[in-house]
Amino acid sequence: MEQLTAKVLAFKKIIDQSKNIVFFGGAGVSVPSGIPDFRSADGVYFAPTNTIYSAEEMVSRTMFYRNTALFNDFYFKHLVYPDAKPNPCHLYLAKLEEKGVLTAVVTQNIDGLHQIAGNKVVYELHGSVHRNYCTKCHTFHNLEQTLKEPQGKCKHCGNYLKPDVVLFEEGLDGLTLSRSVTAISKADTLIIGGTSLIVQPAASLIHYFQGKNIVVVNKTSIRVPTFLAPNLLFIEADIGKTFELLSQLDNN
Repeated sequence: MEQLTAKVLAFKKIIDQSKNIVFFGGAGVSVPSGIPDFRSADGVYFAPTNTIYSAEEMVSRTMFYRNTALFNDFYFKHLVYPDAKPNPCHLYLAKLEEKGVLTAVVTQNIDGLHQIAGNKVVYELHGSVHRNYCTKCHTFHNLEQTLKEPQGKCKHCGNYLKPDVVLFEEGLDGLTLSRSVTAISKADTLIIGGTSLIVQPAASLIHYFQGKNIVVVNKTSIRVPTFLAPNLLFIEADIGKTFELLSQLDNN
């Protein structure tokens, strides 16, 4: 605990000296909110499907169009958590943006918790469960509306709703990528949290960083090229507890 406190103190010092922070996050950010991560042993990627298909195949573009009912059964069970609430990481980042220190959140998550916490500038690389569109009449449905519709069908025409998330076999949105690159390249501090830096092309975005400090907060060790920043601080700890400690330091 003492070692973690010392590292969090160093983290706070970096934040206090920064003027343009960007946060780059992955599934681990939302784990303290009760949302499973993706690629750990207990993650969605390895979830049983009770079918001949893998989890990856279940949330693919092919599956959505070939067997939408089967897709929806897996998708709404494993990827949609409407009752999840922001945790200390989300809340702290929202406060940093309010102070004018954090300029953007670049996230691989689709849960919308950063916006619920209060962040305004959020680049969702993999989309959001909160946006759904009819594949026939193209009307928009938010998550609450979608969950009310039987079998995830459009209340206007009865066709299936497609979530605005990046499925397997689909590419990332070009504008979101471009804005993420711009934000990261202009930052003086990059905070990387809750990600294994395995999923591409998202993970490669950190290579656009040209600033001074990189802080990594993750439960397990990950490889971050040392040439990316003169100063690299790695905190191998629970991201929720780490940001809770940061908040406590601010309140002291």
